[in-house]
Amino acid sequence: MARFIMLRDDNAAPRAPVGRLPEEAPMFAAPPRPRLETHDMSPHDLRDAQRDPSVLTLARAMPTRLIEPEPLDDVREAEAEPAWGIEAIGATLTDMTGAGVRVAVLDTGIDADHPAFTGVTLTRADFAGTGDQDANGHGTHCAGTIFGRDVAGTRIGVARGVTEALIGKVLADDGRGSSEMLFDGMRWAADQGAQVMSMSLGFDFPGLAERLVEDGYPVLLATSVALEGYRMNLRMFDALMDMFRAQAAFDGGSVVVAASGNESRRQVSPDFEVGASVPAAAFGVISVGALGQGEAGLSVAPFSNSNPVLSAPGVGIVSAAAGGGLRALNGTSMACPHVAGAAALWWEAQARSGRPLTAAAVAARLQSSATLAGLDPAADRMDVGQGLVQAPPAAMG
Repeated sequence: MARFIMLRDDNAAPRAPVGRLPEEAPMFAAPPRPRLETHDMSPHDLRDAQRDPSVLTLARAMPTRLIEPEPLDDVREAEAEPAWGIEAIGATLTDMTGAGVRVAVLDTGIDADHPAFTGVTLTRADFAGTGDQDANGHGTHCAGTIFGRDVAGTRIGVARGVTEALIGKVLADDGRGSSEMLFDGMRWAADQGAQVMSMSLGFDFPGLAERLVEDGYPVLLATSVALEGYRMNLRMFDALMDMFRAQAAFDGGSVVVAASGNESRRQVSPDFEVGASVPAAAFGVISVGALGQGEAGLSVAPFSNSNPVLSAPGVGIVSAAAGGGLRALNGTSMACPHVAGAAALWWEAQARSGRPLTAAAVAARLQSSATLAGLDPAADRMDVGQGLVQAPPAAMG
């Protein structure tokens, strides 16, 4: 038996038999209410579930993993320049702070005692089963870049006015998880009113194939089953995102930001480029590539996956370290929270302007304001997307 996830909508109207109308039609539409169930299922159980009209989609539970920070030979941690990324996206010039915006970080948890998070109400939920605290450090670093307060006079946070954060621990302390943890965390964050969701993780296709081989599957069959599992999880992710977009008509929705991945190896060959991975590649997600500082301007990091929607600083990023202090890391995981922080600033700007306060409007502002100015002229548009994310201008009306 294999473990499967089922998605239902508890607010879906009852389906009438063919040729008949429901006796009582609803007077108004209700927002979708996602319900996720996880069961060990036999092939017979799976066929029954696929015939159940209340099941919107099914997916084999699939391993997930954090997008590991990348070492770079030419960037030494001691030489990392604090806040260079915050300055590069214009967040040092805007009068927006992210005040009043609720941000969700779905990662390895958070070091709630770190001084970077003083004054922030942290609502935490553990979906990985290893406790609320962050023994890995990845989630703490990402959260610090989004909304961390200054630490010993060093700025680390893009949106330092955020006072409410949702911390969903969807990866265990070893950086591993499963897709049901991620989907449960996303649903929880949406239910809690997250206006921004930040995710620096990916579906682990190779990990699923390896697990199946260990369980006795022939390699060809394991690869086939893993590929189908990957497709099912992508469909599940898309279905959940569709429900979030439908909910936006009632609560404004959430801007979902995800790291594009670190699998490219341009230092080996310019042609060694890997496309953005799921969930970053899913429809409606703002995927983020990483940039570093170069002599000719900001350049694409050699590890950054191609085809992102936006780009942001992701090399030598100084942020909060689990256990206290600061550390510098490299990766699209570090670029992603720059965009999530900018999204919080744009939510505040949108509220001040009196324009529609929806995730779609904020996402449009994020993308339309991105710039190619300051980028290395040799940068390929396929590697930088719309360009470098930008904070709202000062005194925006």
